[in-house]
Amino acid sequence: MSDPAAPAPGGDRAGDWLDRYADALGVDRATELDRTALLDLARVVAHGTSRAGAPVATFLAGLAVAAGTATPAAALAAAEALLGGAPTAP
Repeated sequence: MSDPAAPAPGGDRAGDWLDRYADALGVDRATELDRTALLDLARVVAHGTSRAGAPVATFLAGLAVAAGTATPAAALAAAEALLGGAPTAP
């Protein structure tokens, strides 16, 4: 299965779309979004709990980042700790 966030031949479709979406939401994606950590968080939650939990977990991580109480990497570490303590393999 291909990674939907991986650069597509001839361009980075997901990255381009995320840039436009960030603009539409009025946020600076370059400083407020760590795509790798958030995708890792979604993967960890989807495989550790349920697929349906992944988008909600990334939303909660976004709230924490916006509130200044966590970084995307800290949100990932917290999810891994709640799911057994060890980082999960990609």
